[in-house]
Amino acid sequence: MSTSRPDLSTLASRTTGPVIPRDQPGFAEALSGFNTAIVHSPDAVVVVETADDVVETVRFARESSAAGGHVPVRALATGHGGYAPVESGIIVATRGLTGVAIDPVARTATFGSGMPWGPIVAAAAEHGLAPIVGASPTVGAVGYLLGGGIGPLARSHGFSSDYLRSVQIVAGTGELVTASADENPDLFWALRGGKGGLGIVVEATVDLVELSTLYGGTMFFDAADGTAVLGGWIAWGRDADERVSSSLAIIKFPDLDVVPPPLRGRHLIGIRFAFPGDSAEGEALAAPLRALAPVRLDGVAELPAGQIARVHNDPTNPGPGWGRGAALGELDDAFVEAFLGQLGEGTRTPFIVAELRLLGGAVSRDVAGGSAIGGRDVAHVLHLVGAPDPSLFATVLPGAADALLAELGTWISPVSTINWVSDPTDPVGFASAWTAETRERLARVRAQYDPDRVFPYGPAD
Repeated sequence: MSTSRPDLSTLASRTTGPVIPRDQPGFAEALSGFNTAIVHSPDAVVVVETADDVVETVRFARESSAAGGHVPVRALATGHGGYAPVESGIIVATRGLTGVAIDPVARTATFGSGMPWGPIVAAAAEHGLAPIVGASPTVGAVGYLLGGGIGPLARSHGFSSDYLRSVQIVAGTGELVTASADENPDLFWALRGGKGGLGIVVEATVDLVELSTLYGGTMFFDAADGTAVLGGWIAWGRDADERVSSSLAIIKFPDLDVVPPPLRGRHLIGIRFAFPGDSAEGEALAAPLRALAPVRLDGVAELPAGQIARVHNDPTNPGPGWGRGAALGELDDAFVEAFLGQLGEGTRTPFIVAELRLLGGAVSRDVAGGSAIGGRDVAHVLHLVGAPDPSLFATVLPGAADALLAELGTWISPVSTINWVSDPTDPVGFASAWTAETRERLARVRAQYDPDRVFPYGPAD
């Protein structure tokens, strides 16, 4: 679909937040995100401060499109989910839509769409409550939720979007719409796992769970013990207590001062473990994993729920990033050999992290009324993180990922989940994110709420 450059002269008079055209002061700062390798250059960025700002921006884009050409609108919060630079249209920067309100009686959190998870977790913890969050405290809560969300408590509590209660969203018609189980339920179904092309969220409400502490963290083993650790973790996971969530990551730690001395410059395997219950029971549940091989560093212990980010200890500072995901089925000894043959001790690889997350448990059970999430039956998901060197992003890392995934083809699932699809404009990846039935239903909902395709999303865009 062709695009045109909008006449921005009237938009600024209709919004509270600033409208910044390309190459004007403040443009780059307004578009900065967590992944510094993605540098956007749209025709303009609108730093919205209110829901009305979003409404006026969408209406302006529709009017401009009606006058000739197409003016696409995209949202940007924390910038974790970028996959390619945006070079036309308008970006709505939602970081000004902040604030979080906890209702301890209803056990809900309501927050603006510019909010990352960290402050929401902290606010809920003051009441002995917790949202079902992602691994990183700096990830934008709304963007994560729209794709489902597989966090540290996935097996015990399910996808994070299962806890969405209601959403305030500006549809492609320029209307502010409420989506919940009772209002616009078809849109609500789509927002729980359908990801993009539905509108721009301005506020969301999620259910909270009672949780003040958990038993969690990461235990590290030498990569030389890879066969025992990976094979043992896979075997343990086949009948693991579904109250336990776990992932395994092969990590090449750089020899840098920012890395703790016990990990610096080492090739290790980390098993992440999270049990939202009594620490004594958690220790007993973790014992078979600790027995797989000598534990070089043990960080699994009782944690305040407000410190759940310590389970994964994801980076919190912006930098260049590259990732690739895939969904996997049941794993076996042949997988262990193939995986370690590419990533284990003594191998040379441009990936600094290769993580396998165990699914099942509550992830496999849909919510009442259903949701658009794909991959509920997937046994594992794989995430590859490339060395943070932008010179590798164009060819070296994609080539290495293609080679690895070809080697693992036997175990790759035909249906994935959209947050694990690196590039939604790729037809193959996009098609894998949902079943054909769900994908067709999503297309109908997108056409209803964005009939003029104001919000580009998918291979056609």
